[in-house]
Amino acid sequence: MLSELLSIFRADNPLHTMGENFADMLKIACRMTLSAGEIYFGGKASAEERTAIYDDDVRVNKLERSIRKKVVAHLSMEGTSADVPYSLLLMSLVKDVERIGDYAKNLSEVIDIRSAPLPDDEITQELQELRHHVEASFRVTFDVFASSDRERATQMIQQGRDVAHRCEALVGRISRSSYDPSVTTALVLGTRYYKRIGGHVLNVLSSVVMPLHKVDYYDEDEIQKLSS
Repeated sequence: MLSELLSIFRADNPLHTMGENFADMLKIACRMTLSAGEIYFGGKASAEERTAIYDDDVRVNKLERSIRKKVVAHLSMEGTSADVPYSLLLMSLVKDVERIGDYAKNLSEVIDIRSAPLPDDEITQELQELRHHVEASFRVTFDVFASSDRERATQMIQQGRDVAHRCEALVGRISRSSYDPSVTTALVLGTRYYKRIGGHVLNVLSSVVMPLHKVDYYDEDEIQKLSS
């Protein structure tokens, strides 16, 4: 089914604009995530930087609506019933990317509630490591998806699950810290947003290795089978 979906990325396919729109969504959402990280850890943002993120969020939302409209229009045509499975997959994937844009925007807004810089300690360093894992994964996700690289996707899903577990453990460490309320809130929110961004990236990757009814679902036994 993924090969059917990927066929719309070919320039000779009349629906290839859907593929172009999806690629643009991923690119913009990745840019938002990187920019939001700079703002979150830097503790300040210019008006231009904030506006850029909000503008990108609007672009992602418009692209999502455009893809949905094209899918609905395509499926309303006679003889397209065979396209339903990969159309449903595409609808699911664009929602994941739209949610990434929302979380990136939310991450950039955390500085508004913080009264002091993030502490220069092991907890912040751990969060920086998690950030870099999420960003590195996001940068290559489209290439892995477009090439249907099952081996790489499986490896990245395993790594992403580890990042999610580390995020949960970090929230526990933050809750036992002696930070002031605003710093505690900022660290918890940052950790949760990176977990959610990483989770939606994994959802895109799961489409490479899972059938439609199991996209967004990563059973550990199944992932182990795929990696063996």
